[in-house]
Amino acid sequence: MIDFKSTLNIALNSLKVNKMRSALTSLGIIIGVAAVIIMLAIGAGANKQVQANMESMGSNLLTIRSATAKTGGVSMGSGTKPTLSVKDAEAIKKQARGVEAVSSILNSTSQVMYGNQNWQTSVYGVNSSYLYIKNYEINLGRSFTKDDDNNAAKVALIGSTIETELFGDINPLGKTIRVGNVPFKVIGTLKSKGQMGPMDQDDLILIPLATAQRKVFGTDFPGSVKQILVKAKSLEDSTIAEQDIQEVLRRRHALGKLQENDFDIRNSAEFQEKMKSTVKTFAILLASIASVSLVVGGIGIMNIMLVSVTERTKEIGIRMAIGARAKDIRSQFLIEALVLSMLGGLIGVIIGILISLIIGGVFHTAIEITLPPILLSFGFSGLVGIGFGYYPAYKASLLNPIDALRYE
Repeated sequence: MIDFKSTLNIALNSLKVNKMRSALTSLGIIIGVAAVIIMLAIGAGANKQVQANMESMGSNLLTIRSATAKTGGVSMGSGTKPTLSVKDAEAIKKQARGVEAVSSILNSTSQVMYGNQNWQTSVYGVNSSYLYIKNYEINLGRSFTKDDDNNAAKVALIGSTIETELFGDINPLGKTIRVGNVPFKVIGTLKSKGQMGPMDQDDLILIPLATAQRKVFGTDFPGSVKQILVKAKSLEDSTIAEQDIQEVLRRRHALGKLQENDFDIRNSAEFQEKMKSTVKTFAILLASIASVSLVVGGIGIMNIMLVSVTERTKEIGIRMAIGARAKDIRSQFLIEALVLSMLGGLIGVIIGILISLIIGGVFHTAIEITLPPILLSFGFSGLVGIGFGYYPAYKASLLNPIDALRYE
């Protein structure tokens, strides 16, 4: 009778004798595990980046746009028919449940100039609460005050892109820029938020809403705005707030039961959930594709082990002749397959982590390496070894000792 320790030593010695074959057999597992680690790291990094981008744009947001104007039966786009006003925003703040902050918005693109430098950018007339709602922070200087808005003061906050394009290394605070033909004093700069897809979140200028209405954009409908931005207290409150806002606006706009809304409400929570679901599906797809190479590696282990059984038939016969049982032979080959796959899995994990870090550094891609995918890949490599190593081990255990000894 041969104990497990002896079986383990025999299996390990057999692998040491055939080092090159063992290394080539493990290669498929190494590549498979490394691929899974890399793909999951990229997927997790993309998910984290999406969440960070969403948070930078503001969370629990409800964007209310004016109605769509039609010319000759052709829709001119959301916000082209002025149906929202500052009074609507005030009513929402007072009457809708779950609302934390509200800002009216009047925006357009405009040419801005400083000295002989000029740049075309987006100009937003907003309330001071807009910064809090959209998670903008002051880098230098100060934000708007109520007096700035009440007095339609010609003051501006500029994004980092505007700061770079117009001022370069010059401190912009206190300098005067021209938005169109209107002079504005720069009272503050905004901390950079970076790109959100194709959109540069730092390429903008914020001015008081009253200033935008009276001195920059003008309007044929006093008090009208293009959008109202609402921040709900929580994700759960955003649904309640959306329902209340619809009721408040329909009541204020005197809409009958059969009339359609003359406004449009977009809930960022729905968009965020769709984006998270898309990224998650993408990550699962990448991991699934990479997992195929693990299966291929397992098939490689099975093929090599079958060849090994054929080559070592006489050795098997000798072991059986001196007392080895069928389960001892089976255990030996299973251990060999398991060691090959686990060793390949360990090397694959190391290589996968290194390549993931290199990809993140070279391509400036968000990479997220966590323990669960590593343990999952390593554990799966072991299951592949056992699963694909069982048939060769079972075949070896069925050999007849006498026939095995006679094998040439």
